[in-house]
Amino acid sequence: MMDQEQLVQRFLKYISFDTQSDEDNDAVCPSTPGQLVFARALAQELRDIGLRDVSLDEHGYIMATLPANGVSGTTVGFISHIDTAPDASGKDIKPQIVRHYDGKDIVLNEKENIVFSTKAFPEVLEYKGQDIIFTDGTTLLGADDKAGVTAIVSAMEYFVNHPEVKHGAVRIGFTPDEETGRSALLFDVKKFAADFAYTVDGDEIGGLEYENFNAANPVITFHGRSVHTGDAKGKMINALSLAAEWQMCLPAGEKPEYTEGREGFFHVYKLDGDVETCTMHMLVRDHDKAHFEQRKALLRQMAAFFNEKYGAGTVEVMPHDVYYNMLEKIQDGHMDIVNLAKEAMQAAGVTPRISPIRGGTDGAQLSFRGLPCPNLFTGGTNFHGRYEYLPIPSLEKACETVIEIAKRAYKADKSR
Repeated sequence: MMDQEQLVQRFLKYISFDTQSDEDNDAVCPSTPGQLVFARALAQELRDIGLRDVSLDEHGYIMATLPANGVSGTTVGFISHIDTAPDASGKDIKPQIVRHYDGKDIVLNEKENIVFSTKAFPEVLEYKGQDIIFTDGTTLLGADDKAGVTAIVSAMEYFVNHPEVKHGAVRIGFTPDEETGRSALLFDVKKFAADFAYTVDGDEIGGLEYENFNAANPVITFHGRSVHTGDAKGKMINALSLAAEWQMCLPAGEKPEYTEGREGFFHVYKLDGDVETCTMHMLVRDHDKAHFEQRKALLRQMAAFFNEKYGAGTVEVMPHDVYYNMLEKIQDGHMDIVNLAKEAMQAAGVTPRISPIRGGTDGAQLSFRGLPCPNLFTGGTNFHGRYEYLPIPSLEKACETVIEIAKRAYKADKSR
């Protein structure tokens, strides 16, 4: 159905733009200027393809319409994000295509001795014999989520070039700063005007997700007392030591490296400071809302303990809920759109794999704002790091799944 080479070239063009977002810059949106550069180029491409109502606002949000062609019914939306993760560089990505992958370790960068190991990433063996896009091991690839953007844009171009294929109205949206957790904040659901939507922001082929973590990103501040080390006994309170003690007080087995499936966790991912003041950034995650609240309560109890032990005001917890589990919204009268996605995948020759997201998407927040929004696969994996890769046939199937959903969506009951 798709021109595979055209699909690949579009993806390679998109990842040539450096759109890494900055989680520390919450004063402006988008958080980095490169996102706007890409957004402008993408908006123009949508106009060139022939989409209608193409808009790009000052924050980097893009929306466009593929009008219905002779049929009426629901309006379906597809959404992806244009930024790449702050975890690894997205500048000067040097992709390489491994043709007919033979199942062996891959030397990504001989000069720097960077090797993609099948022992470390055995799931790659599922793609033996396929063409796979890797990097040179010095950056991430950007399949999260430029593979999603590629799949959506290519699907829209397919419909424009094949007017004989009937479809209802389709709205597409591209957002900045998803990786910082702030992308849905300025997304105009009313302007988007879709009855329901899908984020195309998942990983391996077949992924269909409508359950995600409840998420909080609290910031913990430790206030110490700096005293000359020669006269510190009984006087100094080392904020760095307080942070280390805090880490040790967290439940030992409830960290990302020890959990899977629906198991929640605490994760300390950033620490800044000195003896006087230390700031800790954390992730608190759980699929179960009651357990989620218990985890946040534990942090408050720990802070009270530290303040009693070391003095009032020693530890401050700044709470910050980011998103909640979309499951409650999807189950509340919207399971038909999950079934629609299953049917579309099967029509594209893909076996649906339904599992909880151990993370979140724009769709989590949008579902709570009245736009039910499950998540579809893009085909990539090992996101946010140098070992990210994208099997080309999986990207092709992601695009075909978008097409098959749009072909069927207008038949859905608009009385939802």
